[in-house]
Amino acid sequence: MYTTILSVKVNSISFKVPSAFLAREVDIDIYVPEGILGNEKIELLLLNDGQDVAKMDFKKILEEAHHNKRNHRLIVVAIKASAERLMEYGVAGVPDFKGRGAKASLYSDFIIKELLPFVKKKIAMPITGKVAFGGFSLGGLSAFDIAWNNPSVFDSIGVFSGAFWWRKKDLADGYTDADRIMHSLIDTSSTKPDMKFWLMTGTEDEKADRNKNLIIDSIDDTIDVVKSLLLKGYKRPENIFYYEKVGGKHDVPTWENAMPAFLNWAFEV
Repeated sequence: MYTTILSVKVNSISFKVPSAFLAREVDIDIYVPEGILGNEKIELLLLNDGQDVAKMDFKKILEEAHHNKRNHRLIVVAIKASAERLMEYGVAGVPDFKGRGAKASLYSDFIIKELLPFVKKKIAMPITGKVAFGGFSLGGLSAFDIAWNNPSVFDSIGVFSGAFWWRKKDLADGYTDADRIMHSLIDTSSTKPDMKFWLMTGTEDEKADRNKNLIIDSIDDTIDVVKSLLLKGYKRPENIFYYEKVGGKHDVPTWENAMPAFLNWAFEV
């Protein structure tokens, strides 16, 4: 018996999205599979730090993800960060100890109220499948925060080397783990969003080890997010997938290498 391999070509189109909330235009790249008929299940992925996506062979990644998938098509929107990245990314309403993330609420409004309507108008087809939000490093923290607070919009979250260290107090000012902003948000949320989580770290993400337990902080902080989610009532592996990449670094090649695993997990393509 022979297996038929569907060849699906992916094109990318660049746009500038005007934003009243951010008082600027936001550059995005939309990756669209060719030949969509409209009767397939259309799914959508937003990715923060689209400038890093542009450094990947992303078209090839999507083309390979679509092999042998007749009834599903994934459209990806890569949102490029600006010089305001450290102010626009973060946790809405809770700047870190240096005041970074002060515009995170505005960025969230941009995503929900401006970007998604713009994208849906350009796609001109209903999104009938899953919708996910992902990102890298601080962009991953931002994606987590926005999706967590908008469970009616997003089904799943993908975080690559997430900046879960984001904190209200500096290490030199009496920091404790209770000062981590995202962990506190999860722990104190009164609801449990219907959500799935894919969290990736690399064993060489960084060198920092603030508690001297011989485990780098990025791994510690991500595992503690998993623990908080488990205490919230989420289950592994149904709702949570933790991927620790041996030799993985805090860089684009590592995230590019991990991307197919995320796509296979989050979507049916």
